[in-house]
Amino acid sequence: MPELPEVETVRRTLNELVLQKKIDHVTVHLNRIILLPEEPLEFCLLLAGQTIQNVERRGKFLCFMMDDFTLVSHLRMEGRYGLYDQLDPLEPHTHVVFHFTDGSELRYKDVRQFGTMHLFPKGRELEENPLKKLGLEPLDEDFTLAAFSSKLSGRSTKIKPLLLNQEYIVGIGNIYVDESLFLAGIHPERAANTLTRRELASLYEAIVKTLQEAVAAGGSSIKSFVNGQGEIGLFQHQFKMYGRKGEPCYTCGQPIEKSVVAGRGTHFCPKCQPLKWKQKHVKKVRV
Repeated sequence: MPELPEVETVRRTLNELVLQKKIDHVTVHLNRIILLPEEPLEFCLLLAGQTIQNVERRGKFLCFMMDDFTLVSHLRMEGRYGLYDQLDPLEPHTHVVFHFTDGSELRYKDVRQFGTMHLFPKGRELEENPLKKLGLEPLDEDFTLAAFSSKLSGRSTKIKPLLLNQEYIVGIGNIYVDESLFLAGIHPERAANTLTRRELASLYEAIVKTLQEAVAAGGSSIKSFVNGQGEIGLFQHQFKMYGRKGEPCYTCGQPIEKSVVAGRGTHFCPKCQPLKWKQKHVKKVRV
């Protein structure tokens, strides 16, 4: 599933391709992609005549900002957008087509058919599902060490599933959690409330660094990810943990191990990310 760096990459390329394009009409070939409004015909009627003013991102969701509406799109496993000429043949698995007045078309393709689209009156999208419960944006200015520490404070949950929980921090999926935890030297099964201030600071910095580098590389292309211009991401060539089971750790040479944490395949170095940690004994103060 595309994570924050991949969705951010798609957002940037779409802004190069479709800004200020006016929708003439919309064709929906697979109704279940459209979750709101309930009737795909209404979806099509509302979008006719709308101009795309900007493409934004919230977590793993793309937000097409138009004159009167916001289209919230989730790519799920293999959804992708591409700009075509209206005379180009329709490729298999093309489920939604936005026909522009200039003769070009933005086409949404999805082999797995898991993608979703919600259409909201502009300004309402953050007040309703699926966006209203999303947590901190790790690449925003509001994502400070204090805000990050506050989200994790008192949580006895293992650190990996906590970081994957989109209600705490958005956009970080399996790949980038594994990479960030390794960079910070933290075992994925550590309870969040056992992390020291120094470890929290290291993890905070690791998350920001990993995501920034992944965005700069255009994301990661593991199976089928391409951006809006059909280009693959390159961050997979920088993986230090993910997908490297049994290979030597670049830091210590120890073979990388893989386990299952909260139902997710998890890569870690047993030497650089020990599960056991030293706890300082706090002296009780007599009252």
